[in-house]
Amino acid sequence: MKADFIEALGEIEKSKGISKEKLLEAIEIALISGYKKNFGSSHNVEVEIDNETGDVFVYSKREVVEDVENEGVEISLEEAKQHDSNYEVGDTVMLEVTPRNFGRIAAQTAKQVVMQKIKEAEREIVFDQYVDRESEIITGQVQRVSKNNVLIDLGRTEGILPPAEQIPNENYQQGSRLKTYILEVKKTTKGPQILLSRTHPGLVKRLFELEVPEIHDGIVDIFSISREAGSRTKIAVYSNDENVDAVGACVGFKGSRVKAIVDELNGEKIDIVTWSNDPKVFIANSLSPAKVVKVVIKEDEKSALVVVPDYQLSLAIGKEGQNARLAAKLTNWKIDIKSESQVQEAEEELLEDDSLVEDSDTLVNDELESKEEVVEEEVEKEGMENEEEDTY
Repeated sequence: MKADFIEALGEIEKSKGISKEKLLEAIEIALISGYKKNFGSSHNVEVEIDNETGDVFVYSKREVVEDVENEGVEISLEEAKQHDSNYEVGDTVMLEVTPRNFGRIAAQTAKQVVMQKIKEAEREIVFDQYVDRESEIITGQVQRVSKNNVLIDLGRTEGILPPAEQIPNENYQQGSRLKTYILEVKKTTKGPQILLSRTHPGLVKRLFELEVPEIHDGIVDIFSISREAGSRTKIAVYSNDENVDAVGACVGFKGSRVKAIVDELNGEKIDIVTWSNDPKVFIANSLSPAKVVKVVIKEDEKSALVVVPDYQLSLAIGKEGQNARLAAKLTNWKIDIKSESQVQEAEEELLEDDSLVEDSDTLVNDELESKEEVVEEEVEKEGMENEEEDTY
């Protein structure tokens, strides 16, 4: 190696942020291995590199002893005194054993070590850049599909969108741009691995934060999200400012804000409902777009019986139970949905059995009022405003 190589290490230190001293230390360790491999030496050797000239020196490190048993690591006192009369038993002698052609081997080894260290440093930089971005949204370009994994170009590195995190029936064309959710960033032997998701509820949350300034500024908060990716999402929001309508802010003028999110999710339906600290109201709102007549809850079981008009029963339950299932996830309550006629029939059977027991937690012995009277009572009593809830 030469002095210009030492200068190059200094430039690498500035541009890549890799310490020059650490590079030299790594090179010295590699040269020790190279020396033993190429010269078949069993000696205990050390390598030193001159920081100014770049010259490389190899030293055999031996201990001074009376009787030599292993010439690779020991030297007799008599031989040691030939190099320096001050040596005594127990001292360490450093004898230069640099081979003539070792400069060529040193240069090749140094180049390999430096390239490896640069790769490691770049991987570390990429890892540090993305590890703090977990749970954030990122835009990338579809590069290719390999073994059902979609590889996405994120700029300095690639992200992986595994099959389990892909929206069903979504087409990922090469070159197309899409937003994804950073699920996990982890180190591997081949560098940092960035796992992405298109199905995580966090993607919907981040999209709303991007599109709705009131959410970004903390005026409107997202309470919970339940999602079946590619089909439907329910999101519960509330306002910290009485002058701001949370649902209206999320919808935007003529639905412009929520439309942008629906388009990004390729037409996935989104129900935006108002959160309430009254579980009855929240449960009723969560079943949007269905209209609810009455909600009776059991606090100890965290379950609720929801009564809906007969013509709203299929809408409340949803196709294959999806609407009810998402509402249960959104509210974290068990929800049992019954129509008015089903409740009426159950009451009549109990009356015929003459075993009716009054219970404030059930609908037993509760004569149902007409639909109009119940809705009016609930709106006045609990502030249920279903017209504020929208589906897109």
